[in-house]
Amino acid sequence: MLIGVPRETAAGEKRVATVPEVVQKLAKLGFGVAVESGAGDAANFADDDYRAAGAEVLPGAADVWARADIVFKVRPPTLEEVGLMREGATLIGFVWPAQNPELMQALQAKRATVLAIDCLPRQLSRAQKMDALTSMAGISGYRAVIEAANAFGRFLNGQVTAAGKIPPAKVFIAGAGVAGLAAIGTAANLGAIVRANDTRAEVADQVVSLGGEFVKVDYEEEGSGGGGYAKVMSEGFQAAQRAMYAQQAREVDIIITTALIPGKPAPKLITAEMVQSMKPGSVIVDLAAEQGGNCELTVPGEAVVRHGVTIIGYTDLLSRLAKQSSTLYSNNLLRLAEELCKAKDGNIVVNFEDDAIRGLTVVRDGELTWPAPPPKLPAAPAKPKAAAPIAAPKGHGHGASEPMSVKSLAIVFGVGALLFLLVGLYAPASFLSHFTVFVLACFVGYMVVWNVTPSLHTPLMSVTNAISSIIAIGALVQVAPPLADGAADRPDGLILFLAFFALALTAVNMFGGFAVTRRMLAMFRK
Repeated sequence: MLIGVPRETAAGEKRVATVPEVVQKLAKLGFGVAVESGAGDAANFADDDYRAAGAEVLPGAADVWARADIVFKVRPPTLEEVGLMREGATLIGFVWPAQNPELMQALQAKRATVLAIDCLPRQLSRAQKMDALTSMAGISGYRAVIEAANAFGRFLNGQVTAAGKIPPAKVFIAGAGVAGLAAIGTAANLGAIVRANDTRAEVADQVVSLGGEFVKVDYEEEGSGGGGYAKVMSEGFQAAQRAMYAQQAREVDIIITTALIPGKPAPKLITAEMVQSMKPGSVIVDLAAEQGGNCELTVPGEAVVRHGVTIIGYTDLLSRLAKQSSTLYSNNLLRLAEELCKAKDGNIVVNFEDDAIRGLTVVRDGELTWPAPPPKLPAAPAKPKAAAPIAAPKGHGHGASEPMSVKSLAIVFGVGALLFLLVGLYAPASFLSHFTVFVLACFVGYMVVWNVTPSLHTPLMSVTNAISSIIAIGALVQVAPPLADGAADRPDGLILFLAFFALALTAVNMFGGFAVTRRMLAMFRK
């Protein structure tokens, strides 16, 4: 099949649906690629780059639409472009079926198959590689901060210079979705004090992790709407939210709004009164300008000054980073092509058993298939039943859950003291000294090893290296005893064997302890 890439005709649109690097990868899937001459010029991709990658460069849009079996697009096609389309061809790109009913009817009349990248079920983890909405939102959030910094009258980061002290700019992000999080990270990296708010409480940790402060609305209500979007909140929540926004507008220097609800106009978050309360020279960047804007004074496609505040409503932020946007978008379409052409034979299969493909497909062979049924998400794992408590073994020892009673402890020590007394009365003096060391060693060994929780045995190995070194010194003394009367005492064969055996075991324990200690310390190094 031949993939056609026409030039985008929307005003101010500089992106292109496929870049030369991706053309080579599409060829490996068995596709041919035809690009309209000049389609990538605005994104700094020349016709010669496409030819070098193996694409055919056609002189006009009519040639591309007429020959292509599959058309890759960025913006929704116009009705004139649909008129040039081959009957039964496939269209892949942004379509926005809810906002373009006439376009949907025209595509049905062409018996087309339409995969709307904006209808991808974003809650499916395996669909993330095809999620162009996320890719584009990250770029727009980044670019919003750059535009705000350009319009702002001073540095974003604070500085102390010989010429005076410059306070850091305060930035407030309304909406902490993908675009909002990208804006938070960019503004924080530029040194600004960043605050953010979102109706979804679960994003608070993400805001903090990127260097921002999460500003909570003083009203309890969950705002997750599914599919990565927020839902429409209650009137009570909206009133509390407006009060919080009014306070932030008086305090901050820059506001970036990102709030969108799919299929509906952008909610109005920043009123004219809030704009009037902002400090002169402040900036508002409205990322929802194309859907009507989150600010009442936003003019889509323009930057205007109202009450001394610059309100940026550009709808071409992605085209202001056209090369980067085109590269990420074309990679998203490549991953979709891989899912459609798993046989790598240059033919696509629209498999409705695949929830991601089913969600994307809004028209198949001229038949309307939108909206798609909700995808089948895996069921949440059932909570395990609480296990019955296991009876603890009686007595005091390794694994016992209850300590030895005072009476039992007194009996054990009494019996031990009696045995020690008997040994002291009848055993030789040389034996008594060794026996005392043996008893003390058993006691110390019990306290530092056997009486310790098993989960602490690994760090304990590093601590007991000191004890192991004492044992090693004792074994060395037995192997080579000190001189007496000018000659070395020759140890007994059994003692010599035991000394060597103890030395070997101690060496293993010592080296193992140092190795464990090294690994433990490495866990805390960056």
